[in-house]
Amino acid sequence: VQLQASGGGLVQAGGSLRLSCAASGRTFSRYAMGWFRQAPGKEREFVAAISGSGGNTYYADSVKGRFTISRDNAKNLVYLQMNSLKPEDTAVYYCAATSVLSNYRVPQGYDYWGQGTQVTVSS
Repeated sequence: VQLQASGGGLVQAGGSLRLSCAASGRTFSRYAMGWFRQAPGKEREFVAAISGSGGNTYYADSVKGRFTISRDNAKNLVYLQMNSLKPEDTAVYYCAATSVLSNYRVPQGYDYWGQGTQVTVSS
């Protein structure tokens, strides 16, 4: 599986962005997907995850109620809608895929990674 993230940019606090992650292959629905982020000098941290069918979603407490993860299996796309952005959301955001959604909160739980997309939230 090859992943390509896009949609990052510069936004003011309180604004919104939608990240997209395009996946290659014909078995996209077999993979659970996750979004992680990494700020300078910090470890990569879990943001959100979604099951292969899209029926189950999971969020970090820091983004719950502000971010929404979704997927379109017909288009091999997963999205991260980010609302009410805060300066502390500034990071490089990565999408990832896993065939087993058991350790979805840690990077080690994922098999494939896309390149990151930069999100910068100004105060």
